[in-house]
Amino acid sequence: MSKATLYLEEPIHRALRLKAAETNQSMSELVNDALKASLQEDLEDLKDWRDRKDDETVGYEAFIEMLKQDGTI
Repeated sequence: MSKATLYLEEPIHRALRLKAAETNQSMSELVNDALKASLQEDLEDLKDWRDRKDDETVGYEAFIEMLKQDGTI
């Protein structure tokens, strides 16, 4: 595991310390978990983008018309 120095805003640091105490986890564990979740979400977004990048695009007016035709609006 690597060591890093983070500069946190005081309210975030205070909340992190409180959560660590309440959950019996270290602040490092909480930060690692949060970063993993954020990076995983980014990977999922990139996968979704790759899956849809070749999809046909629809303009705003055409999209509104589609919604009207299927009864959504």
